[in-house]
Amino acid sequence: MITSVLVANRGEIACRIFRTCRELGIRTVAVHSDADENALHARVADAAVRLPGAASADTYLRGDLIVRAALAAGADAVHPGYGFLSENAGFARAVLDAGLVWIGPSPAAIEAMASKTRAKQLMGLKPLTGVTEADLPVLVKAAAGGGGRGMRVVRQLAELDGELEAARAEAHSAFGDGEVFVEPYVEGGRHIEVQVMADTHGTVWALGTRDCSLQRRHQKVIEESPAPGIPETLTAELHELAVRAARAVDYTGAGTVEFLVGEDGKAHFLEMNTRLQVEHPVTEAVFGIDLVALQIRVAEGCALEALENGPPRARGHAIEARLYAENPAADWTPQTGTLHRLAVPEAENIRLDTGYTDGDPIPVHYDPMLAKAVVHAPTRAEAIRKLAGALERATIHGPITNRDLLVRSLRHPEFTTARMNTGFYDRHLPELTAPTPDPHAPLAAALADAHGRSRFGGWRNLPAQPQVKRYATADGEEHEATYRHTREGLTAEGETEEGVRVVHVDARLVVLEVAGVRRKFEVTRYADQIHVNNTTLTALPRFPDPTAQHAPGSLLAPMPGTVVRVAEGLAAGASVQAGEPLLWLEAMKMEHKIAAPTTGTLTALHVVAGQQVEVGTLLAVVF
Repeated sequence: MITSVLVANRGEIACRIFRTCRELGIRTVAVHSDADENALHARVADAAVRLPGAASADTYLRGDLIVRAALAAGADAVHPGYGFLSENAGFARAVLDAGLVWIGPSPAAIEAMASKTRAKQLMGLKPLTGVTEADLPVLVKAAAGGGGRGMRVVRQLAELDGELEAARAEAHSAFGDGEVFVEPYVEGGRHIEVQVMADTHGTVWALGTRDCSLQRRHQKVIEESPAPGIPETLTAELHELAVRAARAVDYTGAGTVEFLVGEDGKAHFLEMNTRLQVEHPVTEAVFGIDLVALQIRVAEGCALEALENGPPRARGHAIEARLYAENPAADWTPQTGTLHRLAVPEAENIRLDTGYTDGDPIPVHYDPMLAKAVVHAPTRAEAIRKLAGALERATIHGPITNRDLLVRSLRHPEFTTARMNTGFYDRHLPELTAPTPDPHAPLAAALADAHGRSRFGGWRNLPAQPQVKRYATADGEEHEATYRHTREGLTAEGETEEGVRVVHVDARLVVLEVAGVRRKFEVTRYADQIHVNNTTLTALPRFPDPTAQHAPGSLLAPMPGTVVRVAEGLAAGASVQAGEPLLWLEAMKMEHKIAAPTTGTLTALHVVAGQQVEVGTLLAVVF
């Protein structure tokens, strides 16, 4: 029997595995980088071991350090979670060689399937070589890992070499393996996958289907089970292919077989992920099981049939949404800072898997996912309504997130009628990210700030002058709020506030009557950042600082990160074309291209490869 488990991972998945371990009476051990010293997963574990450094390559990708940590902490088993070393056969062997239990498939099975190129060969498929114009579009893909890292769609042959180089660099950084390959890109397809669970006694279960078609940068955003609108014949075919793939490598434990289903209904095998998936909670909700508990019991040698008395039966519909600290309207730029508050109303009955608590910093070194919100309901329509409503009412104070995008995506007619595919965000991103700040949020913020200030001084008999406060919304737009102190209290002034009656004001709650309807505005302030219901505002100084200006054509770092490379031969004085890549920043396990904003001359280049930059750092100037 397993008595102590080290989780070779961080954040949300580590916390989620610890939860099941506690329920089973198993002691937990965390590993943490220096950046994660006070992270939630390190705090909630029974023991924690430091991995010196901050970058993944120095910490969570160091299998030797993790095995040493497990032995030092007295763990007798290792669970890899997902990402990092979860599909690394060498790491699995090192765990076994150290006399520890590996909670996952055999190293041989990982080796056969973790490399997408070898997996395709096993399924009788071959990568695309000698790409020509006739083959376009194609998809460049990392052979190892997942999560959309190391993937690029290429539509012009001239871009292929550059995208291959970028994919190799990103894959090596994320997985320690720079192998990439090319395959045909299926336009308008749906990403459908099958969860499998297998034991050492010859049993393999196919646990339904999941639709993961809503993706950004080939990384999933919203997932659901079962996949809607899939004919029973196709479901049966996918189940049969998934079981066949698992049996072909004597698979044990939890795994996922992924397919791309074209508009013609034909299924194309993508890969087999030899690990737990981020979206595993929707399968757990629909089948009423705990996949982590089953992983542990399979690792202990238990038979699935004895544990569950046969394959569990599906019921209802489940949807998961990934809440990211990112700005979808700015090329999905990741955000850092302090997560002041993350909560959903208790009555929502929603599962929130997260690696953060209130007040935790969001580091730049790792994935920007804050949490996974999961709901289960009798029908798909009820699940959509329940999840959209819960996210809309959630309290999220801190950096910009994709919350509004998630709510709008769930309510988009293409999604509600199950007509979505992997091109959903390519088609609809502008409308889904169009700014819709509450026009009365600035007034509520100004009134809350003014509450308690002296209404009358020595000039009690004279009317007070209107007061003006300036705020910026998350999209950078500036807004003014005008109010006045009167004997009756605070009143709204100005054109925007015409017809608005102030009903109640205190430092945390403002009630306004707008066109005869009373509306409540909950106001929370953190320094210059103010949250008014779901609108985030930044208080602006009354008089802008004239020294805070940059020269025209200045390129500023959109996030803190590392300059991973600069375009070959680029130097000050070079002529550049609009849209031409100048340099690449890596932040939160993703690469972000910094391109020339206009055609002109590169008059200054202020950074070099390997340099760390903060948000707002001047990178280059094109004029």
